[in-house]
Amino acid sequence: MTEGKLSRFAGAPRWMIVLCVALVMSLAGALGIVRATRGHLDSVTRVPAATSALSPATDGIENYLLVGSDSRASADPNDADYASMGSEEKNPGMRSDTLILLRYDTNAKSVSMMSIPRDLWVRMSDNDKFSRVNAGYQRGADVLLRTIERALNIPIHHYIEVNFSGFKKIVDAIGGVHLCVPRGSRDKATGFFIGHKGCKLLTGSKALAYARSRHFEEKIDGQWQPEGTGDVGRGTRQRAFISLLAKEAARYIAQNPLDAHNVLDSFAEAVSVDDGLDLIDLARKLRPVGDGSAVSYSLPVTSGWSGSNFVFRLANDAPAVLAYFAGLGPAPVAG
Repeated sequence: MTEGKLSRFAGAPRWMIVLCVALVMSLAGALGIVRATRGHLDSVTRVPAATSALSPATDGIENYLLVGSDSRASADPNDADYASMGSEEKNPGMRSDTLILLRYDTNAKSVSMMSIPRDLWVRMSDNDKFSRVNAGYQRGADVLLRTIERALNIPIHHYIEVNFSGFKKIVDAIGGVHLCVPRGSRDKATGFFIGHKGCKLLTGSKALAYARSRHFEEKIDGQWQPEGTGDVGRGTRQRAFISLLAKEAARYIAQNPLDAHNVLDSFAEAVSVDDGLDLIDLARKLRPVGDGSAVSYSLPVTSGWSGSNFVFRLANDAPAVLAYFAGLGPAPVAG
């Protein structure tokens, strides 16, 4: 089921920054600093393990897996949100806090996005045992990629990963992001809070608190009420935030071209990608994200239990959406 074009009333996390900053890099090139941009990108970390698990080229589409890492390895005890984030000691290991599939149509030059709930119950590609999909990341980028490719029967051609700390630095590098909400919104677990309808400038830590929110509440008729959709609702908010973030980043660079290097420095520290990804080329392809024409989809799922685990499974109407992202079917009808 499509959720239509991205709305301004939403928010998102770290890997989305990849999309936003890709647009920034594209704009930087248009402003005549391509050489400097290339120099910054030389320092972006590459992930050979991911490269080995990618699918061969698919006619008509390119799919990018965007992964937000919840590793606390780079957490700074001096950060304002350290208490809610936690340390590496208390939260060891790495899990994929967010998964988004981005589809680029090579003919129409259009972009679509689909969130993959991190509690989706799938068979791991390395041992054939069932687990939540986000557990695949802890086993390696190659395991995660092959697990998703097999579970959803879709090709993935490129891999982009962004960490918590890097997300915050990029938001702060562009002076924050203005988020508008239709009513008071909060998540007591992450510390996100906007008390009433309106817009607020979010720092990097506050943007991350919004992006990580799984216990989102809204103030309705004077009472705080759970939004109630968990990971599905979070995915919707995250995808919508991409467009907002992309626009603000591009606007910042346009107004402050001499400060582009600071944004690019933050980006280079935040992301890791497969060996073959050309980030300048990606920037050109992601223009629809910034102009609001990208289309957002939810992966149709049902909720239930597997033993003591609360999980999601693919719903009966999932094949149509998956066929579209696999390049084998038309775009699902809007509405």
